[in-house]
Amino acid sequence: MTKATLSHFDETGQAHMVDVSDKAITDRIATAEAWVKMAPATFQHVVEGTAKKGDVLGIARIAGIQGAKKTSDLIPLCHPLPITKVALELTPDDTLPGVRISATVKTTGQTGVEMEALTAASTAALTVYDMLKAVQKDMEIGGLRVTLKDGGKSGRFEG
Repeated sequence: MTKATLSHFDETGQAHMVDVSDKAITDRIATAEAWVKMAPATFQHVVEGTAKKGDVLGIARIAGIQGAKKTSDLIPLCHPLPITKVALELTPDDTLPGVRISATVKTTGQTGVEMEALTAASTAALTVYDMLKAVQKDMEIGGLRVTLKDGGKSGRFEG
C-alpha cells in the first residue's frame, strides 16, 4: 500500500485526522481478540481466584471497557465516538495455558470502532499481566487482531 492510498495522510503526505462529515451514519461493530499465555501455576491463580490483587478476570474486563472509552485519547488520529456498547469475554484456556480475550464494541456513527475494540482487548490483556506479574514476569501477550468489522461503506470483514 502506498502513502497516497492511506486515509490518514493528505495529498502532501502529512498526517491528518480523516474528515468523516460526509460519511453516512450507520450502525457499526467491531470485535478484536488477544491472549495472555502463562505458566500452569500462574493459570491456577486465575481459575481458583487466588491472585493477591483480586479478581483477575473481573478487573481486566472493567479495564478493557475503560480502554475502549479512552481510545481517542491514546491514538492521535482516532475520532472520539459515542460508544453504545462494550463487551469483553475473558476465557481461561488451559491449552495455552492462559486467558483468551474477545472485545466487542458498537456505535452508531460515521466511522468504525476497530481501534476501540483493539484498545479494549489490549488493555484487558495488559491488566491480566499487571494482576499476575507478582507471580510471573515472563507472561506473553499476543494474538491481537480484528476478527470482525461491520458497518459503513467498506462493509463486513471477518478474519
